[in-house]
Amino acid sequence: MQIDILTLFPDMFNGVFQSSILNKAAQSGYFSYNFINFRDFTENKHNKVDDYPYGGGAGMVLMPQPIFDAVDSITNANEKKARVILLCPQGEPYTQKKAEELALEDHLIFICGHYEGYDERIRQELVTDEISIGDYVLTGGELGAMVIVDSVVRLLPGVLGNDASAKEDSFSSGLLEHPHYTRPADFRGSKVPDVLLSGNHANIEAWRKKESLKRTYTRRPDLLEDKKLSEIEKKWIDSWD
Repeated sequence: MQIDILTLFPDMFNGVFQSSILNKAAQSGYFSYNFINFRDFTENKHNKVDDYPYGGGAGMVLMPQPIFDAVDSITNANEKKARVILLCPQGEPYTQKKAEELALEDHLIFICGHYEGYDERIRQELVTDEISIGDYVLTGGELGAMVIVDSVVRLLPGVLGNDASAKEDSFSSGLLEHPHYTRPADFRGSKVPDVLLSGNHANIEAWRKKESLKRTYTRRPDLLEDKKLSEIEKKWIDSWD
């Protein structure tokens, strides 16, 4: 996978991309990345990327020309069509399902904005996806891009070493993940559930499914609204009411 990020502040990404899983994945060739400062594509002597909005109003708006030219510089060099992702509060809420969808792509381009917003022609003619990582406003799209890249790259085959790890994550099954325990079996009087020490894999799997459903029901019941539940799962929920 190739990832290109259009940003006015490329240095913001260094710590994230040069650490932990992302760094290992890049070093191993699972994905490559490039930062493009779209200020380098301006055609005015002051290298301005923003201007006052037509019609008046507070704040400044990112001009289309630098961003269009920056995207053109990338896509002209690649034969396959890229997904162009605009980070903005008006976009669709980001989910694990969206991460899984993007992980199937060969090329992702992220546009990180600043100021009051984008010239609407950027949305209309360049962008394939508008994404928001939450119902709040940040000073720019860089942090959102970092979140999305991290969540997508870890899903690429081989990145985590054990591909089952990603499949068992919270939200991947539509439920929150079950509790985890490790050694010691008794820590300050708090003990690991006996079933996890039993060696009975069928019972362990059943316990995990039940605990996953219970955690979802108590913490995020909204996730169950459209989920088809088995009869035993319905009985479990009835016992928790």
